[in-house]
Amino acid sequence: MKQGRKVKNTGIDRVFMFAVYALLLTFLAVVLLPLIYILSSSFSSPNAVSSGRVWLWPVDFTIRGYEVVLSDPQILGGFANSLFYTVLGTLVSVTLTIAIAYPLSRKGFYGRGVITSFIVYTMLFAGGIIPTYLVVQSLGLLDTRWAMILPQAIGVWQVIIARAYLRNSIPDSLYEAAELDGAGDLRILWSVVLPLAKPMIAVIALMYAIMQWNSYFDALLYLKSDDLYPLQLVLRNILVLNSPGNGMDAAAGIERRHLADLLKYSLIVVSTAPVLLIYPFVARHFTKGALIGAVKG
Repeated sequence: MKQGRKVKNTGIDRVFMFAVYALLLTFLAVVLLPLIYILSSSFSSPNAVSSGRVWLWPVDFTIRGYEVVLSDPQILGGFANSLFYTVLGTLVSVTLTIAIAYPLSRKGFYGRGVITSFIVYTMLFAGGIIPTYLVVQSLGLLDTRWAMILPQAIGVWQVIIARAYLRNSIPDSLYEAAELDGAGDLRILWSVVLPLAKPMIAVIALMYAIMQWNSYFDALLYLKSDDLYPLQLVLRNILVLNSPGNGMDAAAGIERRHLADLLKYSLIVVSTAPVLLIYPFVARHFTKGALIGAVKG
C-alpha cells in the first residue's frame, strides 16, 4: 500500500465545498459589513453621514464625533457608572452563582433535585415588571446603585451552566480525596473547585458583563438621578435630546440633526469597544467552558 496517497475529490465534493465556502463568506459579509459601515461613519463628516455618502470608507475624515462624545461629562460619568455596575455586578453574580451551583452539583446534597426544579420554574414563569418593581421599592433600592446590581444578580441559565460544569467536569474521587485529607466544603470549594472551574467562571462572568454593560431598561425603571445613569441610558437620552424641537431655527435644527446622525455611530463604537477589547482575552475559556458543560451528559 502506497503511503501519502492523496484522496481525489469528486465533482460533487468540490461543488459541496464551494457551496460551504460561499455560505460562510456570505455570513461573514452579513456580520462584517455593518460593523465596517458603523466604524467608517463614525470617522466621517456629519454632512457625509446624513447624505448617505458613506459606505465602507470614511468620507471627509474627521474625529468630531469622538471629540463631542469624549468631552461630554454626562457620557464620561455614564461610562464610569457602567464600568462600576459591570465590575461589581459581575463579582456579585459569579459569587452567588457558584454558591448556588456548587451544592446542587454534589450528589450527597439532599433535596437538590427539588431545589433545582424551583430554580428552573423561576426562569419559565417570571413575576413580571410591576411585581419586581414593587419588590425593589419595598427594599429601598430605588434610585440607588444596588438597584442595578441585586435584581439581576442571579441568572437561572448561568446557574444551570455552572451546575452542569461542576457535576460533569470534577470527578467524585477528587472530592473524596479532599475529604479524606480533612478538607471541609469551604476548603474544597476554594482549593479544588474554583481552580478547576476557571473556564466556567469565565463563561458566567462574560455573559453577565455583556448583559450588564448593555442594560438600560433597569436604569430606566429604578433610577431617577442623572449621576447614577449607566452609559447606555445616557446615550439614549443624548440621541433623543439631539432631535430638533419645534421651536428651533431651521438651520440650527438641520445642523443638530446632522450632528446627531454622526454621534449615533460614534456612540455605538464607544459603547461596544470595551466588550470587543475584553472578549479576546476570555474567548478561550468561554469556548472551553461552554463545550465541556454541554457535551458531557
